[in-house]
Amino acid sequence: MSSIAAARRRTTLLRCGLLRSRLVPDRPRRELRELTRHRTQLVGERTAVVNRIRKTLEDANIKLGCVVSDILGVSGRAMLRALLEGKFSPRQMAQLAHPKIQREKIPALAQALEGRMTDHHRFLLTELLDQLEDLDRRTGRFSARIAELCLPFESQVAAIDAIPGFDVRGAQNVIAEIGTDMSRFPTAGRLASWAGMCPGNHKTGGRSRGGKTTRGSRWLRTTLIQAAAAAKRTRKSCFRAQYNRLVRRMGKKKAQKAVAHSLLVTIWHVLKTGRPFADLGADYFDKLDEARIVNANIRRLEHLGHTVTATKTTQAA
Repeated sequence: MSSIAAARRRTTLLRCGLLRSRLVPDRPRRELRELTRHRTQLVGERTAVVNRIRKTLEDANIKLGCVVSDILGVSGRAMLRALLEGKFSPRQMAQLAHPKIQREKIPALAQALEGRMTDHHRFLLTELLDQLEDLDRRTGRFSARIAELCLPFESQVAAIDAIPGFDVRGAQNVIAEIGTDMSRFPTAGRLASWAGMCPGNHKTGGRSRGGKTTRGSRWLRTTLIQAAAAAKRTRKSCFRAQYNRLVRRMGKKKAQKAVAHSLLVTIWHVLKTGRPFADLGADYFDKLDEARIVNANIRRLEHLGHTVTATKTTQAA
């Protein structure tokens, strides 16, 4: 369908009153949304600068990232400053490591700091570290302003922060994108559809031809996907159980999107009802499909030549 034909169709639907009104947030939430989106861009720029710092160190044959998990942590920054000064030996720079770092890592640190640091590398690292500090200061100012505007939604931010995978920053991003009034979304499915977190439903001739997610807010999607990546690592959580249940047949990306969809549904219920989040537990899906799991394991053991009799025991309280 051409753009002109699509425009004519939308005009006809509008005249007949068949188009829903667009969700337009009020000015305070529009301002909050602009701030959170700008902060997200600053965080992305910071990540790019960190990657360039890693590349510069690799070019100088310094393998600091292979020993220290965070090259810009307390230990990493102290060693980087010593590298820029160029007055210390690798062994002396390794001794600058934070006391929490295991002492047996000192020889490995000294070996990782043996490189070919030239004036060109020092100039690049100096400029990149200055840029990183500037981005940190700007991000901090944006975070302070966002926290000020989120004071009226302090309870909602805390409620979302209690959900696995979210922190205060992620909760603020969600509030900025969807607001706190869930009456605009009659059901959780409506919210997921608006956010573009629902799988597609392309069926023709009785056959399914793909289930790609619909288009929605890329800012909200990014926040939910990042939260899902953290939630799938949370122990004793139903979201981790959901990911492990789906990843074998769906793959990592689709399973993570499914967890992100569940997180958004959970947010809708928390904001709609005002009740605090209560995790369903890591055994939720096992209890949900208990009969299927028992029968599948019995069939597998019988296939291996065993005779199995299943008897359910009552656990003592």
